[in-house]
Order: sequence, then structure tokens, then C-alpha cells
Amino acid sequence: MSDTVAILGSNSFSGASYAKYLLSQGKQVIAISRSPEPVEALLPYKWVDHQQLKFHQLDLNRDLDAIDALLDEHKVPVVVNFAAQSMVGQSWDWPEHWFMTNAVSTIKLHNRLRHKDYLDRYVHISTPEVYGSMSGFVAEHDHYTPSTPYAVSRAAADLSLKTFFDVHQFPVVSTRAANVYGPGQQLYRIIPKTMMSILLGQKLPLHGGGHSERSFIHIDDVSSATQLIAEQGTLGESYHISTERTVTIRALVEMICELMNVNIHDVCEITEDRPGKDSAYLLDATKLRSQLGWCDKISLEQGLAETLSWVNRYFDVLKHQPLSYEHKE
Repeated sequence: MSDTVAILGSNSFSGASYAKYLLSQGKQVIAISRSPEPVEALLPYKWVDHQQLKFHQLDLNRDLDAIDALLDEHKVPVVVNFAAQSMVGQSWDWPEHWFMTNAVSTIKLHNRLRHKDYLDRYVHISTPEVYGSMSGFVAEHDHYTPSTPYAVSRAAADLSLKTFFDVHQFPVVSTRAANVYGPGQQLYRIIPKTMMSILLGQKLPLHGGGHSERSFIHIDDVSSATQLIAEQGTLGESYHISTERTVTIRALVEMICELMNVNIHDVCEITEDRPGKDSAYLLDATKLRSQLGWCDKISLEQGLAETLSWVNRYFDVLKHQPLSYEHKE
């Protein structure tokens, strides 16, 4: 893998964590995100020596020419794209924003990138949401049945990339990770939100009673898989990144309550499910394990304890951060 990597969406939890991982490998990182860098507590690459990282505040929707020029200036051989409007429920309120970022602007980027002879690899970070509700584990070749504006917008970019690979031999490889968590995650996500709600004495809404089933994977395991796929994945292919363990949202919250010595009935209130919510995201990661030799190493218990340590360490800062998603066009 090249010594220089460009990360789009570098302020996202997954993007910032991947940047941290690359810095630990001695890579140079060109970090691009539409928002200014958040507080250090929410920016994992700031927790390590980050002299080899240069941040650029550029918006995929508005600054594509500047992003294009930056990539040309450094002739970046590897681009990893985490940039996306990622909230599912809110995509019903402003679907046009989700389609503009996740489909239109992303495909515009791809059309620029396909003309760059210095580009060796484009790593597209997709989502299991494209499959819709799953009755069992799904593999990379399973059909798309997206059920929300967010999922449809992401599926559109995925399908467009397939045509770019088939017709133009665009050097793309794609990833889909199950529910990612770990230190540095945005506080509106279920694990840090549960921990912060307990510490702040606030009620946690448990959508639909928490019966949805998920597979939670630590961000460090995802970062190691992403780098392996970037280096050795077969062009034109997609790879699932997931643990083999599943848990309901309620059981997850119960684990956190036990870890923090509180009663779940004192913490949660049952609310209605969001529209179009999928009952399960269960990804079959056999392909990644068998073809590239990857395996996850961090158990859910270990990861939750590590995440709680982060929350406690930065609590004085985190308690002033919003616990709910704040939409940006």
C-alpha cells in the first residue's frame, strides 16, 4: 500500500479512526472533511502523533474542484471514501440531501477519479443498509432491497461503481461493516449514548423495545480489515466486515447497564420504532476471512469496557456535546 492515503470523511468516526490506524503504520494522510475538526475527544487521530496528517476542510457537494486539485497536487494513489450522509431515520425528512451527497456528488467524484492515471485504488465504504431487512446472514452477492432513502442513495452509488468497474476498469474495492463502535464514536450512537445517558441521569429511548438484532464490531478490527482490503482485495469486489456474534439492542443495553452497575428499568423508556427500520443487519464475512485471512480480535465485552474508559476519561468534555444528531445540509 502507498505511503500516502487520502481519506474523505476524515471527521467521521470510522474515517478518523482509520486515519489513526494508518498513522500508526507510518503512513502520510491527506484528511478531507466538510466540517471543521471536532473536539479532540471525538477525533481519534489526535490521540496519536499526527504530524503526518494534513487536514483540509472541503465539502464533497460544494468543493469538488478543490478536492480534485488537491488529489492532483499530491498524486494520491489510494483514496478511501467514508464521506456520506449516514443517519437512517433522518433521511426520511430530507431525502434530497441524502441523494445529493451519497449519490450525485459521490458519482461526480468517481467520474473525476476514473481519469486519474496515478490512482491505484479507490476504497468505497458502503453499508449493510443496502440489503434491507435480513432474515439471516447475507453474503456480498445477495440482492439489494433498500428500505429507506439513506439505503437507496447508498445503493445507487454502489451500482454506479459496478458499471464504472465493468466499463472503465475503475480500480474500486468496496467494504461493508456491521455496526461499528468504539472510543471516539459520535454520542448519538447507541453505545456511547447509553453510557452518557446513565452518567447524566437521562432516560434512554429504546426504539421498539430493542428487539432489533445486530452484530457489533470494534472500530480497530474494522480499520485493520479496511487496510487489508485496500492492500489485497480484488478490484471490483466487495467485502463484508463483521463479527460472527449477534446481540439484540436490548441485550446490548443490558450489558452496558451491568458494566455500569445500574438497572435497565431505571435507564430506558420504550418508544416506537423509526419508519423502515430493518430488523437485523447480519453480514457473512466468510469471504474476508477465507480469502484475505482476516479475523476480528476484540470481544464485545472488551470493547464496551474500553469505550466506557474513553467516556470516563473525556466526560468533562463529552457532557457538553450533543447526544442527538444535528443535521447539516
